[in-house]
Amino acid sequence: MMITLGLQLLLVLLLGGADGGWNQRQIRKKVHQLREVQNYKDFYSRLGFPKAASLYVPPIEGFLTQPLDHFNRRNNDTYRQRYWINEEFWKRPDGPVFLLIGGEGAESEFSVLAGEHVELAQKHQALLVALEHRYYGASINQDGLTLEAMRFLSSQQALADLASFHLFVSQKYNLTQKNPWMSFGGSYPGSLSAWFRLKFPHLVYAAVASSAPVRAELDFTDYNKVVAQSLSDPVIGGSSKCLNRVRKSFQEVDSMLHAGNVSKLERDFSSCSPLQGPDDYTEFVSNLADIFMGAVQYNMESPGSDVRKICGHMVSAQSAYEGLRIVNSMYMDYIGLKCVENSHEKALSDLGNTTLSAVGVGERQWYYQTCTEFGYYQTCGDGSCPFSRLITLKSQLDLCTEVFQIPPESVHQSVQFTNEFYGADHPKSSRIIFVNGDIDPWHALSVLKNQSRSEIAIFINGTAHCANMNPSRSSDPPSLQKAREEIADKIAEWLQSVRRTE
Repeated sequence: MMITLGLQLLLVLLLGGADGGWNQRQIRKKVHQLREVQNYKDFYSRLGFPKAASLYVPPIEGFLTQPLDHFNRRNNDTYRQRYWINEEFWKRPDGPVFLLIGGEGAESEFSVLAGEHVELAQKHQALLVALEHRYYGASINQDGLTLEAMRFLSSQQALADLASFHLFVSQKYNLTQKNPWMSFGGSYPGSLSAWFRLKFPHLVYAAVASSAPVRAELDFTDYNKVVAQSLSDPVIGGSSKCLNRVRKSFQEVDSMLHAGNVSKLERDFSSCSPLQGPDDYTEFVSNLADIFMGAVQYNMESPGSDVRKICGHMVSAQSAYEGLRIVNSMYMDYIGLKCVENSHEKALSDLGNTTLSAVGVGERQWYYQTCTEFGYYQTCGDGSCPFSRLITLKSQLDLCTEVFQIPPESVHQSVQFTNEFYGADHPKSSRIIFVNGDIDPWHALSVLKNQSRSEIAIFINGTAHCANMNPSRSSDPPSLQKAREEIADKIAEWLQSVRRTE
C-alpha cells in the first residue's frame, strides 16, 4: 500500500502546478513540490526500499478537534487540525519529543519522515510529531476562506493550537517532565518555533528557528538589498556585471512602459493578455522581479533557482534587455508556462478565491496574515533595489484593501503590535537557536547575533532559505555541515542538561 501511495504522491508533485499565475507563487509552489519529492527520495533511501519495506510502520495521521477561537470559550465553534506522529525512533518511556511546526502550506507524512529534525530524532531516540497550521492544507473548515471565517487565522491562535496539541500528545503517550519537547520550524514556522518557546516555556524546552523573520516589517526594502548583494556575490555565481545588467534591464523596461511601448513587452515576455494600464504594469514588472528574487531565496533548491545560471544568461546576452528576455523564457520553460499572467484583475480574482485546496501553498491565507500581522512587503523604493520602481508599498497595501477590506493604517498598526507582542528580533527568551543563510533575503528580519548564552545565532555562508532543514547530504558545503554540527551539539547539550536536573 505504501508503494502505491508514495507513487501517487510523487506523480502529483511532479505533474501539478503548471498553470499560469504570479511568478512568486509559481516559484514557491515548485520549490514546495520539489522539497516533497526530495523528502520522498531521501526517506526511501534511508529505509533501504524495497528490501526493508516489510519492516516499515507508517506514521500515524490524525485530526484533533480544536476550538476555532481559543480566547473566547463562549464561542463553541471548532475545526479539525491534521497531525502526524512517527514512533519509529522513540525510546519509551522517557525519550524526548521533537515537534515540527507547519506553516503557510499543506504538510504531509514526510513532515515526520525526512529532514534535519528527523535525523536528530533518530540520534536522540525522540518521538516525532508534526502539526499542520490552521487554515492551511486539510486543517480548515469548508467555509474557512470566507472573509468572515478568516478572522480566526493568526499566529496567536496557531500558538494556542500548539499548546492544545502538546496536551493531546502528552495524554496520548502518558508523557511527563522526563519527556522534553523541542520545536523545529523554518521561515514563518521558524518564527512560530521561537515564539512557542518564548510564550510557552513550560511546554517546550528548546527551539530551533530556521530562516525565521521574527521582526515584522511593513516596508521590507532590505529584502531586495540582499537580493542585489547576492546577484553580485561570486561565491554563488553572481558578479557586479550581472547585477548591473539586471538593473539596466529593468530601467529599460520602465522606460518602455513610461513611453507606452507595451506591445513589444507583451510579445518579448509572452504576456497572456494585453497590459491594461498601471496596475497591469506593476504586475508585469513584479513577475519579472520575482524570477530573480526566487532564484536568490531558493538558490540551488531546484534547477530553476540557480543564481549562477541566471547570471550566466544575463552576462552573456547581447544586451541587458535581451538577457532579461532569455531569463524569462528559461523560467517559463522550467515552470511549464505557455504565457505569463500579468493581469491585475486576475491576481485579485486568485486572492479572492475561497475554494479549498488540501495541497500546496495557501496564497489567500498567507496574504491575509501579511495584512493582519506581518507586512513583509518586498518593495523597490530604495536606491539599492535593482528592479522596477513601480514595485511600491502602496501597490501591495492596496491588495489588503481590495481583497480583505483592510486599510493601510490598520496594516501598519498590526505590524507594530506583532513586534510589541513577540519582541521582534530581541525576543528575550532562552534555549533558542536562530539559523540563517547569508544569501537568504529573509535573514534581514531574523536574529543574527547571540542574544544571551542560550539564545544563539548561527549564520551560514553561501546558503539560502531554510537550507539546514533539508536532509544532510555529502554534497553539502562545509559551512552548512559545520552549522549542522553546531545545532546537533547544542541540542545534545540541552537534552543532557534535562537529564542532569531530573
